[in-house]
Amino acid sequence: MQYWDKILHMDHIIDEKDRAILALLQNDAAQSVDDISDQVALSRNACWRRIKMLEQAGVIKGRVALLDPKKVGAPLTAIVLIRTNAHDDAWRAAFQSTLGTMPEVVGAYRMTGDLDYVLRVRLADVPAYDAFYKRLTARISVSDISASFVMEEIKETTAVPL
Repeated sequence: MQYWDKILHMDHIIDEKDRAILALLQNDAAQSVDDISDQVALSRNACWRRIKMLEQAGVIKGRVALLDPKKVGAPLTAIVLIRTNAHDDAWRAAFQSTLGTMPEVVGAYRMTGDLDYVLRVRLADVPAYDAFYKRLTARISVSDISASFVMEEIKETTAVPL
């Protein structure tokens, strides 16, 4: 099986060149293929092919611009903790659908342990959280919901460890 076939079928463990390319893209996805190829010691075409194959294999899910939340009016991060007594498919579907309509929810996680769900929410201020809370609880039934507000972001990254 050829290298690209292995990546597309995920039979291939990502090699050091792939890791180097991925690290560079995670740091700055706006870099040109020429810049990346120079840094990983590959030809431009070989580098471009690797990037395309990593995209086709779903390793690279997308390329985005990272915004400064303060400069776009969402400086407050709330960590919302949710417990529910409903665990059926209909409730989960309604919950997922509701979250999909709420752009301030930037992360949603189903948990093990005492909590059922944790949300990471970006907002303008505490009154915006109150409005969010009212919209959320009007659309889905929960047995307990609480929030903590982030006072200081010590580390925030989108990079996946390689």
